[in-house]
Amino acid sequence: MKKIMCIFAFLFFLSFGSQCDAGISAADCENAKKIVILNYHKVDDVLHSLSVPPSDFDDQMAYLKDQGFQTISLEQMRKALAGEQVDLPEKPLVITFDDGYRDNYTNAYPILAKYGFTGVIFVITSFLDRKIPQYLTWDMAKEMQDSGVIDIESHTVNHNSMTELSDEKLRTELVDSKKRIEEILGKSPEYIAYPTGTYNLHIAGIVRECGYKGAFTIKYGNVDAMTNLYAIERLPVFRTAMTYEDFVDRLQYVPTFERFGWIKS
Repeated sequence: MKKIMCIFAFLFFLSFGSQCDAGISAADCENAKKIVILNYHKVDDVLHSLSVPPSDFDDQMAYLKDQGFQTISLEQMRKALAGEQVDLPEKPLVITFDDGYRDNYTNAYPILAKYGFTGVIFVITSFLDRKIPQYLTWDMAKEMQDSGVIDIESHTVNHNSMTELSDEKLRTELVDSKKRIEEILGKSPEYIAYPTGTYNLHIAGIVRECGYKGAFTIKYGNVDAMTNLYAIERLPVFRTAMTYEDFVDRLQYVPTFERFGWIKS
């Protein structure tokens, strides 16, 4: 019985995920345009793996611009993954930031604008409410949202691991963060990044029930027609001994890894 239930849950998850299980041929899925989604946290000079120095971030954006990448909105991404009609650039790109650090405003935001890129910041609403110094203020979030350069989306209220929450608490985190962003910014967030990257099929179902159109993981990979809208992959960007070189290598080698089935089957 347990095995049957697991199979049922898996099939349910697929029902609102990959378009390759909805009548699209394997060949079409293989040849579908891939979307690069980058995952940043901090853009500052702190010696930490999650902190990309502003100079390196600028170099990375310059590289993307030179290579012909163009940022798209999350709605364009969703339509592409859902098999709806949408025009995408030759090299579609989404740039995301998790947690809502203040340096996203002071450092990343002007650099994105400099290169004509847009970005998405997933904010933890209680951190903004408590005015924690290292995180954004609501005024900063509103300025960026109103500029059209940044899209503010949800990272829940308190950044608790979803797998450790009751269903009731999980719904509260999802709904209250959505309400708070709408109250302050005048827009209802439609996407979420899973705090700490933890989730499962049951959680993905609740996320959908709460009105979110998609959810982002920390799973490594590019996005294409095989991607589940509630388990969207991203390419994490870290500070390393050779931050810029490693960034370029990661962009170049991921398609090869996927082709050989080393990332996504």
